[in-house]
Amino acid sequence: MTPITPRTPEIDLARLRPLLAAEAAAEAVPGGIEAADLEQGVWLRLLELPEPPADPARWLRSAVRAEARPALRRLRRETHTLPAHAAPTAEQELIDAEQRNTLRAAAARLPGRCPELVSALISRADPTYPEIARELGISQGSLGPLRSRCLGCLRTILNTRVRTSAGTGKAP
Repeated sequence: MTPITPRTPEIDLARLRPLLAAEAAAEAVPGGIEAADLEQGVWLRLLELPEPPADPARWLRSAVRAEARPALRRLRRETHTLPAHAAPTAEQELIDAEQRNTLRAAAARLPGRCPELVSALISRADPTYPEIARELGISQGSLGPLRSRCLGCLRTILNTRVRTSAGTGKAP
């Protein structure tokens, strides 16, 4: 007689395919990567699991984001660094410093926890959402809405500053 082993629930891959395609397409564009590469990576992650996830759709969404995260970070680092052969000019360094100072000054004028959040978001350390949440003492789920409100306020402050300086004809 063969021993009875508990069956693990099977995943309906055909049902997950459209969801994976949509999630991968949404995450691929900002990361500058191919959606097909993301899909392939997620299928591989699924195969490597010891047993199927309890909620396949939820797992799939988080797996796509986890697969895209390194590409997004790499792209962010690449866009903020100059090639090794091109040293920034003194003029460019001055412009960059002025922009950083303007951003920091505007962030300091934000209400509530926004200054700390914006400071963490623009930090060279590039902290993750869980790290920022721990630092601010709030839940990770609250970061997205808080970030949205803070960046909206920051945008208003910076736009007002630009309009004010444009109206006077003087540099801000």
